[in-house]
Amino acid sequence: MDLDVASMRKEYAKEELTEESVQREPFGQFSSWFDEAVAASLPEPTAMVLSTVSAQNKPSSRVVLMKGLDEHGFVWFTNYESKKGRDLASNPFASLLFFWPELERQVRIEGHVSKISQAESLKYFVSRPLESRLGAWASFQSLVVESRDILHRQFENAKARFSDGEVPLPPSWGGYRLTPTTYEFWQGRPSRMHDRIQYSKDGNAWAIERLSP
Repeated sequence: MDLDVASMRKEYAKEELTEESVQREPFGQFSSWFDEAVAASLPEPTAMVLSTVSAQNKPSSRVVLMKGLDEHGFVWFTNYESKKGRDLASNPFASLLFFWPELERQVRIEGHVSKISQAESLKYFVSRPLESRLGAWASFQSLVVESRDILHRQFENAKARFSDGEVPLPPSWGGYRLTPTTYEFWQGRPSRMHDRIQYSKDGNAWAIERLSP
């Protein structure tokens, strides 16, 4: 396949973003944009790229789904012993990236990550479909597995173990919350002169600044 990727271009011209038009608080601005993403029926508006850094200072990124948000932060769920869980255990700082190309927008968020309470994790866990709850017991996330057949056997073992349908919360599974210290809202503009508005924590207030594209 011979693709000239360097020549691939898209002109952005749908909206603009100014210091005067944004809300004074970043969570309100995010909520407004997120509501617009949902209203536009985007395929995965809750999808976010989570980037972590290991104890060896090696970064890694993956897409996870946001499962909670409020003024205190952004919540997702995973196996605490996974690659991202191990990274966060040694370096509890991370970044999130939401990309909504249909709206020509992205949001970058940086901050401190901590585990949510077991009660919060349990509340979400019991709301998941039965197969997803069984999968949390069947998969040792991020560890090498020799074949798909082994995964299938582990799932069937979990199904037999919890045949009554009562699947408890695995001790190594739960939620994290990223508490933001920085937000950046990016709106695509013509001629690559994009709008970038950054909110930075300044004591108990938020400083709002424009960044060069």
